[in-house]
Amino acid sequence: MRVSFVIFTSISALATPYTPQGHLRFSRMGRLARGVRSRAQDASKREVLGALVSALGVLSAGGGRARGEERGEGRGVRMTYDIHPEKTPDATKYDPYDKDLYKASRMLQQALNAEDVQNEERLWTEVIETFESTGKNWTADVVGRAFGNRGNAKARQGKFESALEDYDTSIRLCPWAVDPVLNRGVALEALGRYEEAVDAYQAVLKAQPYDPAGWNNLGNANMALKRYREAVEYYGKAAELAPEFSFAQANQAVALYATGDKNGAARKMRALLRRYPEFDDMRAALVASLWAQGLVDKAETEWLRVEDSRYNDLNWLLTKRRWPAPLVEDMQSFLKPRK
Repeated sequence: MRVSFVIFTSISALATPYTPQGHLRFSRMGRLARGVRSRAQDASKREVLGALVSALGVLSAGGGRARGEERGEGRGVRMTYDIHPEKTPDATKYDPYDKDLYKASRMLQQALNAEDVQNEERLWTEVIETFESTGKNWTADVVGRAFGNRGNAKARQGKFESALEDYDTSIRLCPWAVDPVLNRGVALEALGRYEEAVDAYQAVLKAQPYDPAGWNNLGNANMALKRYREAVEYYGKAAELAPEFSFAQANQAVALYATGDKNGAARKMRALLRRYPEFDDMRAALVASLWAQGLVDKAETEWLRVEDSRYNDLNWLLTKRRWPAPLVEDMQSFLKPRK
């Protein structure tokens, strides 16, 4: 279904211009449905349905499973999440000749290939309205994931409260699925409900302890709560599980900076830049670090290589990229003479 809010269908291995931190994830059905289309584009109806059933079977085996129950506590509504692997549907029992399932596969592909996020939301709504009353053995699986993916589309438009409602429905319909719980946490972060986001990410990791996105997002929530040492640990777990996950390593570097280990942070920044020379987030962070050390000429030289203009915007750094305050303060000191 793990945010702008950019949806990552898989962990990014590239040091692209940084986008704010949490990682939304499409339902894995969505990801595999793309593969179904490409593999079976010219195949018979039976082959298309067989591929979809095969994909659903992989999905069911692949994720954590969670179910949410509301409890009033403090700000907003807290959720507890339970794991129910025994409720994973047996996709091999889906009828490959079912015309409704064939239609669902086509509509899923259309939603995944929507030209813009508004159309994507509309198309997921069509999937939900078309199949939620079919009463087939695959209905909850398909419709639950459609709710989750519609939640993603809403989140990308800033409709976080409405997205939470869709994630809650997805969790109820698919109590075996980890993705709507992960994405619920991302939406909670966007609403500033960080403790609740921690609850969601911990549930994800209870179900899938080797999920790098779960560890990274748990680090994000703890960073927002100024629990910097915990964040360093969680980002480290994400980076260990997925060494190509450059954003987890970048997050760990800025968290280290916030703990006061500025030398360790600078070493990580330089190491990442050796691998990804165009990684503006780490280059801008290194600029602030060099400036704070009094290495003015080196800071100026590195700054000339930062192409993303957002790193001139201190408000963006604090509220969107969510650098920790010590790093933002050093960047402010560097930028001040220019303003």
